Amino acid sequence: MHAEVSTQSTAGGRTPTVIRVLVLATFVVILNETIMINAIPRLMTDLHVGERSAQWVSTAFMLTMAAVIPTTGWFLQRVTTRRAYSLAMGIFLVGTALSSVAPTFSVLLLGRVIQACGTAVMMPLLMTTLMTVVPEQDRGRVMGNVTLAISVAPAMGPVISGLVLQIGSWRWLFVLVLPIAAGVTWFGLRHLENVGEPQSGAIDGYSVGFAALGFGGLVYGLSKIGGGNDAEAIGIVAAGAVLIAVFAARQIRLQRTGSPLLDLRVLLIGTYTKALVLMAVAFLAMLGSMMLLPLYLQNLRGLSALETGLLVMPGGLAMGLLGPTIGKLFDRFGGRWLVIPGSIGITAALAGFTQISLHMPYWQLLALHILLMVSLAATFTPVFTLGLGALPPHLYSHGSSMLGTLQQVSAAFGTALVITVMTTRATSLVNSGHDPISAHLDGMRLAFAVSAVLALVVIVMAILLPSRAAASAHTDEHAATEPALS
Repeated sequence: MHAEVSTQSTAGGRTPTVIRVLVLATFVVILNETIMINAIPRLMTDLHVGERSAQWVSTAFMLTMAAVIPTTGWFLQRVTTRRAYSLAMGIFLVGTALSSVAPTFSVLLLGRVIQACGTAVMMPLLMTTLMTVVPEQDRGRVMGNVTLAISVAPAMGPVISGLVLQIGSWRWLFVLVLPIAAGVTWFGLRHLENVGEPQSGAIDGYSVGFAALGFGGLVYGLSKIGGGNDAEAIGIVAAGAVLIAVFAARQIRLQRTGSPLLDLRVLLIGTYTKALVLMAVAFLAMLGSMMLLPLYLQNLRGLSALETGLLVMPGGLAMGLLGPTIGKLFDRFGGRWLVIPGSIGITAALAGFTQISLHMPYWQLLALHILLMVSLAATFTPVFTLGLGALPPHLYSHGSSMLGTLQQVSAAFGTALVITVMTTRATSLVNSGHDPISAHLDGMRLAFAVSAVLALVVIVMAILLPSRAAASAHTDEHAATEPALS
């Protein structure tokens, strides 16, 4: 998309209709990413599959996202806003409908893959459109509303699925989403206007293949670490990394001769790259804690899936509801006043979780989780805005695509890291004579400690980030605009 600023600008401090529609649609599709977590036991019984196979309803979704998102930078520059929206939501609806009536597990898996293809387009579409139509002085406030969608939705997924599974079949998780998604699609097509003009350019098939196999393989390999055959998993990760290197080399060549699938010149802009590193490590820490806390609460403290969801819901709600307020503070004071305290809060919360025990009061767990989520909110909104705001307009879609891809890789890496650290430590203690429960608990403490140490990187990046993107954009833009995209 070109940076032709739409008449839907934020006149009078109002969020443009196009952004409201896209935030609503993004909330619905992202909610679906975590809604199946509690349904694994039901799937094992109803569709006669083992636990490792059943986990694929979540793994396949993540893999597809990792494979498809790298192509969205190119795709969003080639189609209109309405076309991208209708395709993404149409594909999501097909996948949801297929999943709701799936007679076998393989059909359910196909439905989830189709759903993920639609979901992969929505976040880059939202980010690219926001950066195009919203004036710089209002971006923090509007980005705060985006934070509401991308943080509350994953937190609400397990809670909603826990409630639905108390009274009905896992199929209702799709049956209930279907009319909501259809209504959002209809509303969007009535009110959505095109932003900018599509560009022409052929797609490079080799780049698509390298991206899908490289990023998909990397995420798949990471998801297998800790599953009992780590040598095979590391081999898949290594193969994925090699294919990503080949993909990157091809993009650099295409930048000189044609249209790259993912324009790597975004990485030449210092502010964007710092923001990308900060987001990746913060997302890694967040996903690690999201994986460890349910294991601790359900396996060691004996809570049900629904009780676990209710315990972590206040933190997710606090994160989302604070998003708009943090966005307004960013517009007024700049990023450093928010990102530095936020990064310190992330590290402090993760350090607090290293003290978990079998008798830690639930209010302390709740307080630590809320601190973590609020600190992430104070970090994510300014960093999204600073990072993308440092890019020249013709690279917005590629910057959004890179950000989305790295989120998926960070999620997989964070999960693999904490599970590996936890199981390695627990196995070592059990073999040396400790009882399994205390060994498991000690493994979790060590995994939280590793996350806390990694969060120190977030603090360093926060200190290096500027308070405003504009100065950095003027300084760095020449690095990304020569040669310009055709």
